[in-house]
Amino acid sequence: MKLLFDLFPVILFFVAFKFYDIYIATGVAIAASVVQIGWLLARRRPIAGMQWASLAIIVVFGGLTLFLHDETFIKWKPTVLYAAFALALMTSRYVFGKNLIKAMMDSQVKLPTAIWTRLNLGWAVFFAAMAALNIYVAYNYPTATWVNFKLFGTMGLTLAFVLAQAFYIGRFIEETP
Repeated sequence: MKLLFDLFPVILFFVAFKFYDIYIATGVAIAASVVQIGWLLARRRPIAGMQWASLAIIVVFGGLTLFLHDETFIKWKPTVLYAAFALALMTSRYVFGKNLIKAMMDSQVKLPTAIWTRLNLGWAVFFAAMAALNIYVAYNYPTATWVNFKLFGTMGLTLAFVLAQAFYIGRFIEETP
C-alpha cells in the first residue's frame, strides 16, 4: 500500500495524460502531490525529506509548465529530483560524513560499513543515471513516450536496481544473536 500511495501522483498524472493532455496531467499531479502531503499531515505521519523535495519540485516545475504553457518544465522535474537525490547522497557522505542510505535502512538491516558506503555510492550513481536518462528520453522521443517512460520505465529500472541491491547485500547481512 505504501508503494501505491507513493506512486499516487505519478499514476494520476499518467491517467490524466491518457485522457486529456500534458497540462491537465500536470495540474492533476500537482494537486495529487499536495493532497498526498496534506493526508500525511492530517494523520500526523512523518514526512520524509524526499517527499517534501518532490512536492516542492512538482509545484515549481509543474507550475512553470502551466503558467508558461511549456511542457519542457514538467519533463525536467524527474531529472531535477533525481539529481537532487544524487547530490544529497554524495554531499551528506563526503561533506558531512553521514551515510543517508545507512540512516534510512540501518534499523532494518545490519551491514558492514564498507557495504553501506558502496550502497550509498550505488544509489547516487543510479539517481544520476536516471536523471540523465530522463533528459535523454524527454528530448529524443515524443511526449507520450516520455510519459510512458516516466511511469513504467523508471518504475521498472528502480525495481531492477532494488532487486540487484537485495541480492548484493544478502551475502553481507550480519546476523543478530
